[in-house]
Amino acid sequence: MSALLLVVLCIAAGALVARAPHPAGMVPALNWWVINVALPALVLVRVVALDWSLDLVWPAVAMWPVFFGAWLVIAVIGRALGWRRGEIGALVLTCGLGNTSFVGYPLIEALRGPEALGVAVVADQLGTFLLLSTFGLLVAAWYAGTRVAVGEMVRRVALFPAFIALMVAILLRASGMGLPTILAEALERLGDTLTPLALFSVGLQLQLRASAADMGRMSVGLGWKMVLAPLTVWALLSMQGQSGDVLDITVLQAATAPMITAGILAQQYGLAPQLANRIVGVGIMLSLLTVPFVSWLL
Repeated sequence: MSALLLVVLCIAAGALVARAPHPAGMVPALNWWVINVALPALVLVRVVALDWSLDLVWPAVAMWPVFFGAWLVIAVIGRALGWRRGEIGALVLTCGLGNTSFVGYPLIEALRGPEALGVAVVADQLGTFLLLSTFGLLVAAWYAGTRVAVGEMVRRVALFPAFIALMVAILLRASGMGLPTILAEALERLGDTLTPLALFSVGLQLQLRASAADMGRMSVGLGWKMVLAPLTVWALLSMQGQSGDVLDITVLQAATAPMITAGILAQQYGLAPQLANRIVGVGIMLSLLTVPFVSWLL
């Protein structure tokens, strides 16, 4: 319960500071630390300690129908309702890709304990992150009417710090080596900074106001991301005979709010920037209620 309270307090603190005088560049600075230091440290220490099995393929694979399901549902409904091309693209990106790290990790740790983070990392890095760096870029370019080079996608994946940490952790496990205790403890402490700083950054960027037109579009996107997507993943994994932590954590990752980075990508490509910002903010706040509810159902 205290971990869940920490989630709420950190977001609330960020939202309050955003409305008060604060140093310029705070959000980029916090995000830099989270992405380049805290997240790689957490990935390395958790994946090395993870009890690997073939079942861990499913957390990564399950994020793909979440993305492509969003693309199908939103494109069909959007065209039928006459939405602009940029609005469809923004919704596909934000509601096809979940906030499986900045908000997903803290919520799953709060609801299922730190030992559940290993499975969450697999879903995030081998599922959501790979999708963002490949098909996410393709969707952004397609709906913006531009092109994206394959080499750029490969470069983004290969140089992402958390992905490098993941590859190092896999190599260490494959070679039968572990991390020295003193190094593991240091990495653990660095990883502990992810939750408060990431959520504080989320609070700094929250935008909750929306027009009536945006509310209709957001209802479709969030209806998929936070209701139909986790239900779809639960059904698919259940049919494959999955159960226990692999099933539960994968469903919870599928139920997370829209991804902040996907919202930034939508802004960079000029895809309904205001809509992208608002659906991320509203989705994050809703996820503080819906993800614990899904956990309770499971």
